[in-house]
Amino acid sequence: MRRIVLLGSTGSIGTQTLDVVASRRDQFEVTGLAASGGNPALLADQIARFAPARVALARPEALAELERELEHRSVPRPLIEVGDDAATRLAGQDCDVVLNAITGAAGLLPTLVALEAGTTLALANKESLVIGGRLVTEAAAPGQLVAVDSEHSAFAQALRGGRAEEVTRLILTASGGPFRGRSRAELAEVTAAEAMAHPTWDMGRVITINSATLVNKGLELIEAALLYGVAYDDIVVTVHPQSVVHSMVEFCDGSTLAQASPPDMRLPIGLALTWPNRLPGASRPCDWSRSATWTFEPLDAETFPAVELARRAGKAGGTAPAVYNAANEVLVDAFCQARIGFLQITELITRCLEDHLATAHVADEALTVQAVLEADAAARDQAAHHVEELS
Repeated sequence: MRRIVLLGSTGSIGTQTLDVVASRRDQFEVTGLAASGGNPALLADQIARFAPARVALARPEALAELERELEHRSVPRPLIEVGDDAATRLAGQDCDVVLNAITGAAGLLPTLVALEAGTTLALANKESLVIGGRLVTEAAAPGQLVAVDSEHSAFAQALRGGRAEEVTRLILTASGGPFRGRSRAELAEVTAAEAMAHPTWDMGRVITINSATLVNKGLELIEAALLYGVAYDDIVVTVHPQSVVHSMVEFCDGSTLAQASPPDMRLPIGLALTWPNRLPGASRPCDWSRSATWTFEPLDAETFPAVELARRAGKAGGTAPAVYNAANEVLVDAFCQARIGFLQITELITRCLEDHLATAHVADEALTVQAVLEADAAARDQAAHHVEELS
């Protein structure tokens, strides 16, 4: 029986994780849930169904509503901790696996606390690794950090096919998002509703917009370099609209190993919860009795510059990836509020990153949690200032 603490339980990855757990009640026990508080009814349903001993709630104003929802269901009240640091405290709880599915930079401290506790960390919150950089990788013991992203799970599986010194390149696949094939001119007037119409995956708002700009693929590029120790110039992004090949590893003899499965996050979630073992029946396999066509095409870096911008931030290291991520989070909100255009997301990230590298960058060797948090806050302020100017 593996005891699971789930951070970000009411989000897309969180709810799918609980689907996996519900199908294997003899293998998993949920001992803690953390949520922002934006959906108290769903959180109450999860508490009623999985009976965690502890719950972390980020928004104090959501506590009264959650308690009313629990009372309506006649559910015994778990220990509920409230506040911005509640999820961080929960991440240090004694358990077997902490699955961090918190959205954005808020996941950094819970990630570090879980690693410090020696718990296996199933990481869906890529931002904490991206902005934490060596602070996260150096805190992790061998095998302690397990990726939940389908692309990085694919890398982990394919890397079993050879020794580290035999790896030449990682091939990171991208669906291309809803705007694949369009020119920059055609993207000037697109709306948030159009950007939310992802052709393959059903995800939360931020990651869906990030998939439209390909900022998400940029974050995944940095994540891959940090997780697997591969140089940035040896990670290639290829567009694969069918989202069946989740990523590939190229070896020195010319062989390329790919991990393929229908687009279903339950497979990488199940693998992360049971790593290094597989979870039988976690997802359906490909249907080889039917004709299928898988296509691959080069990334249009001129129309979608976010990936190369992330490569630049990753190579700079230190606080640069934190600026890339933080500015983007602010700008995604502004785009969804129709305060800036779609193309201005990456344009303004570029301005924030360039200013940071010129004036305030902290390199890897001097990196601290405080430096990351300060860079994050400064980038948010600068991005908000740019939005105000444009508005």
